[in-house]
Amino acid sequence: MLLKKFDYPNELNKIFDKLNTLNFTTIITGGYIRDFFLDKKSKDIDIEVYGLDNITQLIPLLKEFGKIYEVGKSFGVCKLTMGNLDLDFSMPRTDNKVSSGHKGFDITLLKKFDFQKAASRRDFTINTIGYNTKTKQILDPFNGLVDLKVNLLKAVDSNSFVEDPLRVFRAMSMVGRFELEVETNTLKLCSSMVERNMLSELSYERIYEEFKKLFLKANKPSLGLDFLKKIGGIKFFYELKMTDADWQSTLNDIDKVKTNIFVSLVVLCYRLKDECIISFITKLTNNKKLIKKILLYKKIINWFENKEDTLSYSQSKNLNLKDLKLFLQTIEINESLVQNLTNIQPKVHGKDLLNLGFKPSTQLGNLLQLIYEIQLINYKS
Repeated sequence: MLLKKFDYPNELNKIFDKLNTLNFTTIITGGYIRDFFLDKKSKDIDIEVYGLDNITQLIPLLKEFGKIYEVGKSFGVCKLTMGNLDLDFSMPRTDNKVSSGHKGFDITLLKKFDFQKAASRRDFTINTIGYNTKTKQILDPFNGLVDLKVNLLKAVDSNSFVEDPLRVFRAMSMVGRFELEVETNTLKLCSSMVERNMLSELSYERIYEEFKKLFLKANKPSLGLDFLKKIGGIKFFYELKMTDADWQSTLNDIDKVKTNIFVSLVVLCYRLKDECIISFITKLTNNKKLIKKILLYKKIINWFENKEDTLSYSQSKNLNLKDLKLFLQTIEINESLVQNLTNIQPKVHGKDLLNLGFKPSTQLGNLLQLIYEIQLINYKS
């Protein structure tokens, strides 16, 4: 796997030739190299540029190659869209912890900096591999290629690793995406961050982003979730506490979903109490509509299993049958019910009754609900 020669899109050479001619050193680094050796395609490429006084100096040099986005100048970053490639150019930097949370770092940009020092601020060794575009050499100061070959996730530096609690969730998503084993010391570091309640320092947006990567990019998201449980993550996500049998069933089912974030969340949540679903999802997003949809899917399961007397017309009229079918098939509900799933959507709507001469009123809503309940009785009979 790791013996093949590293390669990248040829169109980048015109950028590298221009910058190298101006005595700047360009090094491809991070996820693109990792993904290349894992035979995973990527259009996102990180490039560190050495020798700049500041990132603004780079912007006019890149304008001829595509569209520039200057959103990260304060962090020494600028983005370039070049055809179908998304390029992040950055200066080498150091991060010093000054306050709690993922953003609590003082960033120092350095003109003269060696690659090993720059790479030491990264999270895992498999993300520290670089490629010098001028000398055509692979740079691997922390033996990331070795760890990649044996599928090992290992922290670069124990002291700096525990300064950023987001790395716990990055480990979760990477374990699932790349099917990695976590090195013993790294496992302990993650466990210590959970125990010190550092995960509560993170914004829900940051946490949700890693869950999205896990559910949308991993062949086995169950591995990431099991890692989270192994390091004591249930202390933070207490809502996910369930019996061993239910947990194992959840893990088995969630691997069947594939690239559907909503259905993945439903599979993860539907065994939980309503209040736990609300609390858990609130730790990921403030999307109240998402919470309502997940609660509805749980209610549908209860209805299928005769734990609920009926479903609500107002909730069911906008059901996404494609998502519902995927969910029901994933948890292996009676296939005959799944095949006739269109019958769960209301057949009669308010406009139909209005066309018959009914007037808008509370009674109209009650009548719609009654008609829907009769429809459901016929569906299950």
